[in-house]
Amino acid sequence: MSQFIDDVDQRTRMVGQNRMELLLFHLGGDQTFGINVFKVREVIARPKLQQLPGASAIVRGVATIRDRTVSIIDLAQAIGFVDRPGDDTDAKVIVTEFNRSVQGFWVSAVDRIVNVNWETVKPPPRGTEQESYLVAVTEVEGRLVQIIDVERVFAAINQLKEDVSETTLERAEHIDHHKSILVVDDSMVARKQIERAIGEIGFQVETRSDGRAALDFLEELAETGDVSETIEMVISDIEMPRMDGYTLTRKIRDNSKLKDLPVVLHSSLSGQFNADMVKRAGADDFLPKFDPDELAAMVMKHGGRPADGS
Repeated sequence: MSQFIDDVDQRTRMVGQNRMELLLFHLGGDQTFGINVFKVREVIARPKLQQLPGASAIVRGVATIRDRTVSIIDLAQAIGFVDRPGDDTDAKVIVTEFNRSVQGFWVSAVDRIVNVNWETVKPPPRGTEQESYLVAVTEVEGRLVQIIDVERVFAAINQLKEDVSETTLERAEHIDHHKSILVVDDSMVARKQIERAIGEIGFQVETRSDGRAALDFLEELAETGDVSETIEMVISDIEMPRMDGYTLTRKIRDNSKLKDLPVVLHSSLSGQFNADMVKRAGADDFLPKFDPDELAAMVMKHGGRPADGS
């Protein structure tokens, strides 16, 4: 089913229009789930698996895919979705690339790709059981589609480095920390990772979960004073409900009171990412998720100024 994910360049041209394409799939029941196509490398029939001693319980095994050893994650088990069949005859593996890693997600069936506007993608209902693994929800032809926070699933089985190194901390001692950094990301896991790293080098952090909320916040600040006096820079994810990071960046650049704010796009789309889109959107830089030292260095490059004001 490699042809299921066709020309990546064609899909890239759609980015910047506040739209995305979702790959729809199932985990055994009638509920439809989705993942952004930009995270997907291909869809394959269930591969031959080898067991990995000591692996997480949600890892079914490893498979060799295009000469690469890839962990295969049981997505239904990872998110606690119990309505799944015992027969895996028609199972598929969605091979993904994000957070600088390739992994496969075992699903019961793959449906199709649909094109949706980010404005129709909403945050999940708060206080529900699904909130723990959902990053967003939308509706396709009258069906509710639950978009899974695969970064959260990834974090559950991969121990990421979270602390800034001593060398970076020493460099950060000499910069001015009196302003805040606005972090925009729909993944709770990602927001916490970023907030921790930035907090370690001395900055206060404002967080918003989507581009629309971030823009509203900045515009409100602009009405009462000079935003640059309180906000050092904006670090934004790309894929977000209501308004993506590209659109947020363009809106910032189009506002005379916000246009000089440094903007860094910080995304898990590290494999199929088109760097030209960063420039066209008007962002200052791009950084793939997630390395705390690289993030801290990016903050100091675009935002941190020497504490003596020089």
